[in-house]
Amino acid sequence: MTSLSVEILAADAAEPITSAGNAQLGIAVLAGIAVIVLLITRFKLHAFLALTIGSLALGAFAGAPLADTIKSFTTGLGTTVAGVGVLIALGAILGKLLADSGGADQIVDTILAKASGRAMPWAMVLIASVIGLPLFFEVGIVLLIPVVLLVAKRGNYSLMRIGVPALAGLSVMHGLIPPHPGPLVAIDAVGANLGVTLALGLLVAIPTVIIAGPVFSRFAARWVDIPAPEKMIPARPSEELEKRPGFGATVATVLLPVVLMLVKALVDIVVDDPDNSVQKVTDVIGSPLIALLAAVIVGMFSLGRAAGFSKERLSSTVEKSLAPIAGILLIVGAGGGFKQTLIDIGVGQMILDFSKNWSIPALLLAWLIAVAIRLATGSATVATISAAGLVAPLAEGMSTGEISLLVLAIGAGSLFFSHVNDAGFWLVKEYFGMNVGQTIKTWSVMETIISVVGIAFVLLLSLVL
Repeated sequence: MTSLSVEILAADAAEPITSAGNAQLGIAVLAGIAVIVLLITRFKLHAFLALTIGSLALGAFAGAPLADTIKSFTTGLGTTVAGVGVLIALGAILGKLLADSGGADQIVDTILAKASGRAMPWAMVLIASVIGLPLFFEVGIVLLIPVVLLVAKRGNYSLMRIGVPALAGLSVMHGLIPPHPGPLVAIDAVGANLGVTLALGLLVAIPTVIIAGPVFSRFAARWVDIPAPEKMIPARPSEELEKRPGFGATVATVLLPVVLMLVKALVDIVVDDPDNSVQKVTDVIGSPLIALLAAVIVGMFSLGRAAGFSKERLSSTVEKSLAPIAGILLIVGAGGGFKQTLIDIGVGQMILDFSKNWSIPALLLAWLIAVAIRLATGSATVATISAAGLVAPLAEGMSTGEISLLVLAIGAGSLFFSHVNDAGFWLVKEYFGMNVGQTIKTWSVMETIISVVGIAFVLLLSLVL
């Protein structure tokens, strides 16, 4: 988020569009969220429409003029899409290149060739975490699950022993690590430093994914002992290709944006001089836009051309990657509109007023709010966006590290206990051939472990920072 947008948000928060008291605002927030939850869960309305209607209901319950509520919503939507829309698009292009070129399969096959026996769950975590960096969660599942099923069948492994680590790797990347949409929107909403958030996110993600993945999979395999369903093992797309990109080139391409953003964060901390020429260069190449754009351009050669793609095939791959993200962009944008409406009616100040008398830490409060919205809506992205809007005022006066931890607390809360109102729940259930009870004992418990362990490590880091 730019300093200008931070100033605008601060000004908006300082001059609410309604003079309603805290009691009315509290009721308005609960009613607005209830409308969103009801529309998504009971009437199965698309999250974009639910968030739009919920924002208008929020303003109406708070007694704000309709014209002002519409202005707040559209301003928030525009600002959010402008801030993260291009990044989501670039991430989608990189993910499509990785999948279609056979780069993802190359990573999988290379790591699996080196791993066996007890090392296999750890190999699955590594595969899912690397591939999960540029991919949306649903795309990652579709890409990885066939591999999980094949490995379980051919190696005679327990499906849960192999599958849970892969799901944990994907889920942790989705909730905690930019450039995924949820973390990006939270970073934008609270004004966090992306590089610092990425660095701290990796510190939290590594122990979290180990505990929720390989460690928990031992118990999950005992609770649910099922074979890989034959009907769910399709052929992989790259089997039709004559050649695939190399393992080293593929991994380097995937990690390029992460490395560039981490270099920027490191230089910002060590040099800390805006006039320094080195810092000026890293500020440019380490910005998320340039870092992801560089990875996409490199990927066209290291992935696309290496797989023998023609110029026309590359153009077609890019075009096909953008269509599926339209819904995600609309949901993220509407979430930004809901967040801005919350800020403009004065909810931020209300939370500040209440939290002064509470002994609960801001990080834990952010996590609890995200947990509540996640349980109600089933959407990690909606939970992240809404919680970020509610707790954004708490970031005022925090250090750079603390603001980044606030983002991670929200991200951890957004993953809590996936259940029947979450599309991911049904995706995992069907792919693994489980019933609802088995899915709860494995997938839902794993998500809860990620959430709880994640906030525990965030709170531990806050003692240091």
